[in-house]
Amino acid sequence: MSQKYPSYFKLADSKISVIIPTYNAAQTLQNCLDSIFKQTHPALEVIVIDGNSEDETVEIIKKNSRLIAYWRSEKDEGVYDAMNKGLNYVTGQWVYFMGADDVLLPGFSAMAADLADPDAIYYGNVFAEGSKRLGELNRYQFAKFGPYHLAMIYPAKVFTKYTFDTKYKISADFALTLILCGDSSFRFIYKEHVLANFNHTGISGRGIDFAFQNDKAALILNCFGLKTWLRYKLHKFKNRDNPRA
Repeated sequence: MSQKYPSYFKLADSKISVIIPTYNAAQTLQNCLDSIFKQTHPALEVIVIDGNSEDETVEIIKKNSRLIAYWRSEKDEGVYDAMNKGLNYVTGQWVYFMGADDVLLPGFSAMAADLADPDAIYYGNVFAEGSKRLGELNRYQFAKFGPYHLAMIYPAKVFTKYTFDTKYKISADFALTLILCGDSSFRFIYKEHVLANFNHTGISGRGIDFAFQNDKAALILNCFGLKTWLRYKLHKFKNRDNPRA
């Protein structure tokens, strides 16, 4: 993964690598790709990692291969395994992840123009279930629920230090957010832009990651400290009948 670029390089014009994990995504993938190809940001790199789809997904990828920097199709261990594989082919200074059923909006290119700090994870908003979400978050909100993954653009240097923990099948992105909040090498910067339409009917919208839920309190304690952990534990106690809390 290339990390070297001249000190005078304008970060807002630098390349963003867009990683799309796919599996049996033929019904939505073309719309997803079209929304990327329509962006006005001058430097986008599309990487598609397919999990050995059994529908027409690979045919769609091949049809668009002229505009795709890298793709492969093979059996994987789930979405985060695919995302980790995609990181091996990133050449951009920034990294963005989206699902094959998500669609970028013009706000993505607007956010790209604001990228300036190579030590910052930039986050904005998405449209989900008919409304704009989530706005700027305070530190406790980061610990409790965090930004939508689809709302974040990472500096590529994050992934020279971290990858997604594949033991979390649904919430590895949130686990990484918690870890990054506890790493003084990085910070989060909010911008008002709406980056994408998030399709909440996918696995992240329907399932519960029990492995992550079991580890979440410990991650909050390690990454945020005792005060935030106590506040979260009180929240969990009050919502003990809700496994998503």
